[in-house]
Amino acid sequence: MNKKNKVKTNKKITRKAPIKNKRMVVECQRIDDAGRGIVEIYDQEVPVPNLLAGERAIIEVIKKPQHLTAKVVKIKKSAPGRVKPKCHLAADCGGCQLQHMSAAMQQELKENAVKKLLGKYGPVNEIITMDEPYDYRNKIHSTFTYGQGGKIISGMYEQHSHWVLPVERCYIQDPVADQIIATIRSLMVKLRIKPFNEDTGEGFMRHVLIRTGQQSRQIMVVLVASSTEFPQRNNFISALLKKHSEINTIVLNINNSKTNLVLGQEQQVLYGEGFIQDTLCGCVFQISAKSFYQVNPIQAEKLYRKVIEMADFKGTEVVLDAYSGIGTIALIISSHVSRVIGVELSRTAVKDAIKNAKLNQIENVRFYRGDAGSTMLEMAKARKSIDTVILDPPRSGCDERFLTAIQELKPQKVIYISCNPVTQARDIAVLVKGGYQVGEIQPLDMFPQTHHIEVVVELQRNEYMK
Repeated sequence: MNKKNKVKTNKKITRKAPIKNKRMVVECQRIDDAGRGIVEIYDQEVPVPNLLAGERAIIEVIKKPQHLTAKVVKIKKSAPGRVKPKCHLAADCGGCQLQHMSAAMQQELKENAVKKLLGKYGPVNEIITMDEPYDYRNKIHSTFTYGQGGKIISGMYEQHSHWVLPVERCYIQDPVADQIIATIRSLMVKLRIKPFNEDTGEGFMRHVLIRTGQQSRQIMVVLVASSTEFPQRNNFISALLKKHSEINTIVLNINNSKTNLVLGQEQQVLYGEGFIQDTLCGCVFQISAKSFYQVNPIQAEKLYRKVIEMADFKGTEVVLDAYSGIGTIALIISSHVSRVIGVELSRTAVKDAIKNAKLNQIENVRFYRGDAGSTMLEMAKARKSIDTVILDPPRSGCDERFLTAIQELKPQKVIYISCNPVTQARDIAVLVKGGYQVGEIQPLDMFPQTHHIEVVVELQRNEYMK
């Protein structure tokens, strides 16, 4: 090892002038809620992925414009709970952050994160885990670019960078998708279809999105490209279907803007009907390229059963499903209540929800396009009664209007589902201040091998606030 990369050893490294890309030996003090090891360098706490509390490791410190980060070069002393990841890219890829942790350690990490945020309201249930915590994702996204030697590669972005790591097999997604992506890669070489270059704006193929039905086994392939001018289009589709007759539909989505968003606004169906179907909790759902549909249907069924259990429906309730999407929650609970009103801002999602209601011959659900907060304020002003509000908002949580609307509408019960317990805790604090008390708190491991957590919380309106 040369002098520039000489390994330094110290439990606590202090130095005024920061360094760049230096290696040193450190001891990990603890792990944060995202599962990263925390070490102290130059009087700063630096998060290091793939490092556990009590471990001793050689790390490489990387100076970013606003902060320090680091990566593990070699573990010198392992901690109990460390396991060998299935994927050799687990330490570098941003897709899985916890593959180096045992199932018990992952469970403890997630339970503790929820307790820290919501434990002050009452006991937190043991997290609902998954028997087989691999191959669960039914929505797969892969990026295409040129790798070393001008070879076309596809995969995921390396952590903290925009470099694509070539991925042949992702262990948290449906393995059929990996096979289809490999075929697409080989067809691009054979038919001379170029991957898109974000810097020059040249090339065609940006991403591929694959959606699979967990029960139906139907498959949708979404080709995200820079233009409608698809070179060798007919030959490409014919060859792809010949190799993978299990594909039900192929969609071309156009994204020619400089954005981090995968999908663009314009799209056209190249093969099939442009959607697939899947069954969840006994209801059939039509899923299009842009539909929100839980990526882990096995855990989603457990989640929705828990929602029904928490709500304790008697069969007479009128329920508002805010952020109703394609109608998943509304249709699943419809047989347990008198009536469901679904509110969703996306026009496409509302159309899909209405189709799904007809598909399942469910008549006690109505879907409306609009802002859920505004809709509830209008209902409160008209003195309309809602017994229960169920909400599953985006990661950013609820806005002030929505939280105000709940307090104006005064439903007896609120069931709050979230994939971001940080914003969920923020919103629950507002609801508690406004007259609600927290009942049951249930975390679910919807995303095994990652630090993400799904939490469903039951809130009831205090009797004296009626």
